[in-house]
Amino acid sequence: MPVRVALFEDNKKYRESMSLLIEGSPGFALAGAFDNARDVLSKIEQSQPDVLLMDIEMPGISGIEALLVIKKKYPQLNVLIDTVFEDDKKIFEAICNGASGYVLKSTPPARLLDAIVETYQGGAPMSPVIAKKVLQLLQDKQLQTPQPTQLFDLTQREKEILALMVNGFSYKMIAAEKGITFETVRSHIKNIYQKLHVVSMAEAVAKAVKNNLA
Repeated sequence: MPVRVALFEDNKKYRESMSLLIEGSPGFALAGAFDNARDVLSKIEQSQPDVLLMDIEMPGISGIEALLVIKKKYPQLNVLIDTVFEDDKKIFEAICNGASGYVLKSTPPARLLDAIVETYQGGAPMSPVIAKKVLQLLQDKQLQTPQPTQLFDLTQREKEILALMVNGFSYKMIAAEKGITFETVRSHIKNIYQKLHVVSMAEAVAKAVKNNLA
């Protein structure tokens, strides 16, 4: 089954080029292409995507604001931010609001397709410059007083999987590393999200680093 991708992008030229890229690439299907994130929930219901490719600056409601709406209704839906912005504030807000990954529009097409697949598989892809900034943000956060690990009540297996998530492993990679099924990994990660009170891998990784969980 192809990965169904819905685009939220107000730049017509970029939206059309991304639509052509997705439609013309094996293993992908364009679920919808929208020039704004107003009525985002109805657009999701209409398009039934597996992954959202979301710009930040759009008329009416920004991609960061839309994330809050989306994650409240569809906490498991993967949203990949695709933007020109690389400042710390927007990166941090996007991750806190539930973004699964964060890539820049300068990303080569082949790498962008890989990032969409990685997002679909449960990973947290980031452009190199963004990953560097996120690591710095996490290191700064780690200086704060950590909460006791036992408060989260993670099992040993959940801690092992969380450690792999921190090291950038996708669902598929975790399954291979631990010799378990993809669905078993999904079940463990669902439990981890519930215990950490997060809705995305990026948030889980950030909380794990901040609280010395992995």
